[in-house]
Amino acid sequence: MFGCPARALDVKSYHSSFFLYSVCVREGQNHFCCGLLFQVCQPLLKNLFSQKKEAEERWKGREGDSRKVLWLDQQLKASASEKPTIQIHSSFHPSSSSLCQIQKKEKEIMSWWWAGAIGAAKKKFDEDEPPRSFPSVGLVIGVTGIVGNSLAEILPLPDTPGGPWKVYGVARRPRPPWNADHPIEYIQCDVSDPDDAETKLSVLTDVTHVFFVSWTNRPTEAENCEVNGAMLRNVLRAVIPNAPNLRHVSLQTGCKHYLGSFESIGKIKSHEPPFTEDLPRLEAPNFYYTQEDILFEETAKKEGLTWSVHRPQVIFGFSPYSVMNIIGTLGVYAAICKHEGVPLRFPGTKGAWESYSCASDADLIAEQHIWAAVDPYARNEAFNCSNGDVFRWKHLWKVLAEQFEIEEYGFEEGSPLRLSELMKDKDPIWDEIVSENQLLPTKLDEVGDWWFVDIMFSGEGVLDSMNKAKEHGFLGFRNSKNSFISWIDKAKSYKIVP
Repeated sequence: MFGCPARALDVKSYHSSFFLYSVCVREGQNHFCCGLLFQVCQPLLKNLFSQKKEAEERWKGREGDSRKVLWLDQQLKASASEKPTIQIHSSFHPSSSSLCQIQKKEKEIMSWWWAGAIGAAKKKFDEDEPPRSFPSVGLVIGVTGIVGNSLAEILPLPDTPGGPWKVYGVARRPRPPWNADHPIEYIQCDVSDPDDAETKLSVLTDVTHVFFVSWTNRPTEAENCEVNGAMLRNVLRAVIPNAPNLRHVSLQTGCKHYLGSFESIGKIKSHEPPFTEDLPRLEAPNFYYTQEDILFEETAKKEGLTWSVHRPQVIFGFSPYSVMNIIGTLGVYAAICKHEGVPLRFPGTKGAWESYSCASDADLIAEQHIWAAVDPYARNEAFNCSNGDVFRWKHLWKVLAEQFEIEEYGFEEGSPLRLSELMKDKDPIWDEIVSENQLLPTKLDEVGDWWFVDIMFSGEGVLDSMNKAKEHGFLGFRNSKNSFISWIDKAKSYKIVP
């Protein structure tokens, strides 16, 4: 099953604080950190050795990376005598029992990534667990948002790397019932108000990590730059001077970094996919650029404070409060189609229907935030974050129809259907659905982001590259179809959709 080199190799895996730092393939005195080893195969090993010199030269040529290489090498050497070794010899073909033992060991070693799989946040806490001290204290800005909600679930888990974590969660509105079971300290605060931010956040002197996953939408990009920039600045100016142990700030933006703002779509030339993190900024206002500049400026004021930027694609997740919640919006649309007994028509262009797209699971994004916060090799870098696979909406549309038991579905030629037009008079229909199915009381404009779906399905899908994240050690991934289904299930379980 495994094709192996003629000589024996020691393959050592270890868990460095948070991330499974991965795999050390040792040949003599040489070390090369290459990522988690799910299977050992000859092509992989040959590729690793062939890349070794090139990778080391590239790392040494970048400011600060030589220190990272040295740190990694020290960690690898320190782990060599502590962790189990798998001897892989020539003509090694494991029996089924041997393979089971190897897979069991891999599962133990890679416990975080198995724990971080779809549905991991369902893990229960030990009620008899004694009170813990908290080496890490997270401040999640936008805790009721689509990724903030995932961070609120994952950070407090007992085996989350860097933990145990104490978590503060900040949001503008009162705490909603679907967020109330997360073991966090909820703070209602309008971070766009500098006085409110200073009053409520400056007292959080024990914060070690800030996760900024909040944004607000305004009619123009100039207004977006102003208000979203102010939100980030207000938070950092309230926290940085008053939290002596603050170590890292992670900022979430998105793929509009490469495409341009919503108002500039079709007006400027965007980058061609697949998007890589080293592409230059576009010559147009973009609040992502504004936020990055503020992040760099404010973190530079505190010695040793590091940062990371995370750029997801369209997010598959759960939050009725998110203004770009594609899963929730499509679920509401499907529920209305089911209730009215009409086909589930695809609300977009043929290009969106047929082309390849990629998405970002909200839990996966949260995991990347945590990885970057506690892994030295990820600091002061920007990373794309997508599931690692591709899909076509023509295939996921069948899945959506099945989840809501709709027999007729598909794409119709002609003028694209626009949900913002179709849903204008559906408020009474949604009220009926909520009442008949005893759903959480919501209004249609609260759970349906029609404008966002119209934009998402107005053209062909775009793809990004996850190479940089993988090269730095983040190998998280999701099956997009399974992710899609799991978040629909979650919306149903919280009685948002029937």
